[in-house]
Amino acid sequence: MSKNLKGAAMTEEQSGGDLSRLRQLNAMAVIRILRSDQPLTLTELAKRTGLSRASTEDVVRELAGRGWVAELEPATGTLGRPARRYRFAADAGRVLGIDIGGHTIRALVADLDGEVTSSAVLNVTPQLGRLQRLAVLDDCVAAALTKAGTTPDQIWSTGVATTGLVDGTGKVMLSDSLAEWTGVDLAGHLKRQVAGDVRVENDSKLAALAESWRGVARHAKDVVFLLAGLRTGTGLIIDGKLHRGFANASGEIGALPAVGWQRAPEHLRAWAGTQEDKFGDVFLAARDGDREAVRAVRKYTRDVAVGVSALILTLDPELLVIGGGFSRSADVVVEPLRRELDRWCLRTPEIRVSTFGDEGVAFGAVRLALEQVEAMIARN
Repeated sequence: MSKNLKGAAMTEEQSGGDLSRLRQLNAMAVIRILRSDQPLTLTELAKRTGLSRASTEDVVRELAGRGWVAELEPATGTLGRPARRYRFAADAGRVLGIDIGGHTIRALVADLDGEVTSSAVLNVTPQLGRLQRLAVLDDCVAAALTKAGTTPDQIWSTGVATTGLVDGTGKVMLSDSLAEWTGVDLAGHLKRQVAGDVRVENDSKLAALAESWRGVARHAKDVVFLLAGLRTGTGLIIDGKLHRGFANASGEIGALPAVGWQRAPEHLRAWAGTQEDKFGDVFLAARDGDREAVRAVRKYTRDVAVGVSALILTLDPELLVIGGGFSRSADVVVEPLRRELDRWCLRTPEIRVSTFGDEGVAFGAVRLALEQVEAMIARN
């Protein structure tokens, strides 16, 4: 058992302090073990948490009464009275993860273990007005809930990802990529649609959170995540946790014109023309050896590498993770990017490509919602 878990699983032998807080810590220790393991008996739980068996039984009884722990039916064919086994009741509630992008809105419904039970995707455009985009958002949420057989009042928590800067109340402080999106109170809007807490975060940050949770960076402590697409963004994982910064603006190095992220897609646009759906063709052409396409990709990676190098030199991460739409063409992007990073960085970290595809940001929103559930369990 880890030192951290021993610290969390405080026993009744300690004197003084807040007894209610001790019960919270003991409950969280039990839940943490049950969420990360197979169903366990009281004896096994007591051994894992460091609690006495009597204290473990009290905690489990209380959690079962709240619906967070369930007792399994005895296995058939066993001799004698089988020991009672318990599991975390992941089906006791649902969370909602939403990704509001320039071209799509995606909603995922998941259980309390983060397993997705349904999803819905609707198309939009960056030019769509505020009211129209919010209407599509409502339709997307309704479609995901219907597919999951879930009602709005069964949602325990909602995580929302959006482009732009977001403040601590769930409002978009600044968005230069979506029409009429600056100032939108997303948390306030969604609280009228579903039950539970609503938290809103920048999409690049939540994509990084997804990688740290269940992606290619789940075993790394320090990570720079690059959202590579028509828009370039980053998320930072420091010491295993998403880094937001004082004003929730960490990683926004692209705001500095000298970095070149604003002009980076123009190199691809010069080859593909004005149609954004043709951007993928430049990577296909580069893969086939088209000289102009190879040159366009090289110029793109050169501009992107400046800002990434600055973040690498600052954080010295274990990993650089590439996600976003352009990550699907990683075979023609990674090596030119690596060569540029080698020019500027004292040490180029290992580069990995996200395996989430288009759902990475939404998975991060699910994880954000689960964090709220875990905080709620700790408070009760």
